[in-house]
Amino acid sequence: MSQDSRRPADGRRPRSLYSRGVEPDPRFSMANERTALAWVRTALAFVAGGVGLTSVARLANMSRAFDVVAVALCVAGAALAVVAVVGWRRRELAMRLDQPLPAPVALPWLGGAVAVAALVLAGYLLSRA
Repeated sequence: MSQDSRRPADGRRPRSLYSRGVEPDPRFSMANERTALAWVRTALAFVAGGVGLTSVARLANMSRAFDVVAVALCVAGAALAVVAVVGWRRRELAMRLDQPLPAPVALPWLGGAVAVAALVLAGYLLSRA
């Protein structure tokens, strides 16, 4: 039986992750988990922003364009939550196999999206002034 197919003694899941390599320092695993949870909080904020924008747009009889933005925020939140879990798994596996940590995937995209959204909003506000 190979190292990869053995069931971990403590029953942790996902078994495909915890059955590989050696146990890293718990501080690093917990820091990785906290990072993933921070990304999940950000994803939840995107979803909450989308729901809030829809509610405000309906109450104020605003255009349907706000619904499109709200859907985009909710979809971005869902995608970011998936990226958080996948990133956590990639980093945990790299630590267990004593490999270099992988580069962040979502950070450049998220930073770019926030910058574009801020510029678009600034342009919109300046055009209304």
